[in-house]
This record gives sequence, C-alpha cells and structure tokens, in this order.
Amino acid sequence: MIDIAPTVEPILKLLNVESAYGPIKAIRGVSLQVRKGEIATVLGSNGAGKSTILKTISGIIDPRKGSIAFKGQDITACDPGHIVRSGLSHVPEGREVFPLLSVRDNLMMGAYTRADRDGVAQDMETVFSYFPILRERSAQDAGLLSGGQQQMLSISRALMAKPDLMLLDEPSLGLSPKLTKEIFEIVVRINRERGTTILLVEQNANMALNASDYGYVLENGRIVMEDTTSKLREKDDIKEFYLGLKEDSVRGERRWKKKKNWR
Repeated sequence: MIDIAPTVEPILKLLNVESAYGPIKAIRGVSLQVRKGEIATVLGSNGAGKSTILKTISGIIDPRKGSIAFKGQDITACDPGHIVRSGLSHVPEGREVFPLLSVRDNLMMGAYTRADRDGVAQDMETVFSYFPILRERSAQDAGLLSGGQQQMLSISRALMAKPDLMLLDEPSLGLSPKLTKEIFEIVVRINRERGTTILLVEQNANMALNASDYGYVLENGRIVMEDTTSKLREKDDIKEFYLGLKEDSVRGERRWKKKKNWR
C-alpha cells in the first residue's frame, strides 16, 4: 500500500446515492469517496448492496437519487461507454469474459477505446508480465480457461483500457486460498507500479483489509462504518463479524479465538 495523505483530493465521490431493482432499494443514501492512488474496500455480507454500488458507479444501473463525481466531473447520468472513456474500468463479479474469443482478443476488447497502438502493445506485455499464464494461453478460447485464469483475464482486460480507477468486484469468488493470495498480490502491485486507484468489493475481509488503505462497511444498503483499514481491524465488530474472531476473557486475560460456526 502507498501512503495516502489525507489532503489528497478524491478521484471518486458519491453523495447520497440510492439505487434500486424495481421497488426494492439496494443502496440507500450511500456517500463515500476514494482518493487518488489508494486502494479502498467495501465490506458487507451477501445482499448488502456492494455490487450495486459498483454497477451504479460504472453506469450499468442508473441511480434514483444522489450524485457521482469522477475526476471532478459529474458522471451520474452518463452511459457506461462514456465512463470507460473517462478512465474508469469495472471488473465484474463472475469474471464475464467473452468465452468464444481468444485470450488475446479478450484483452484487445479491453483496449477498444484506445487509438495508441504502441501503447496498447506495451500494456499487453505488462499484463502478460503480471499473469504469465495468459501469454501461454493467448491463442486459447477464454471459455476454456480455469476460474482463476479467467479472473486474471478479467482484471487484465480492464487494465488494457489504461484506467485511472478500477472497480474490482469479488476477485476471490470461487478461487482457492492460494490463487486468492496471488490475485491480491497482483492487485497491490498494479496499485503501486501503475498508480491505478482501486475500489474493491470483497467478502474475504481479512485479505481486503490487508490490501487496502481505507474501508467502508455496508449493511442493508447503508454505510454504517468507515475508517482507515488499520483502525477498522481493531474494532470489535469487525473482529467478530468480518474476521471471525471474538473477544473472550479468561482469568483476566484478553484472548481471541475462532468464532463458532464462522465460515
């Protein structure tokens, strides 16, 4: 993680945003900001509205209320194509690669808004350096890749757009602990080496808090807590409900043990 000064202006700012699926409100009055150069994370249980926040930012879902500003410009009513061109990429939950296209063609789809052929070729080499297996499989149909390889491809495809901000939705979903660790190590490298700002949604709270600078906790569509991740890790509620630990007093000593039935 890089050291983010508190005076750095936010690259992304949501103010009182509400989104819904039909009559059901998914997020309610969400306000958050992400500073340039940081990794921010949103924690929450299934159905809390985490993915809806990212879909609303990227223009897939239109907010019913509130405003969204990216790099100082209002993008609240913008279509997804315009938002991508402005420098924001979205890595969706479930990868959603183009299964009948080759790995290389999937990567080129990520660069469809760019006209700098030399820059595209250079970035192709960069993503291959992050994920060497994609170079080996570059001619293979993406649908034949393993789940972990598809996640690598999905992240790489988003990077090919050369984003200032990347939205990353549940990158560990369905992956082994080893692959999850590898993915998160690359995410941190992307942030450090490319300066790409990242807003991360993740259920693996321990991994997300370790990788991020700042965190928000979402419950029932509302932000109920926010702080630096170092401070969030010390909060009792985070320890119990997100890290699977609870405080226990034995003979006057404080110790932590695994919460029963935690998964």
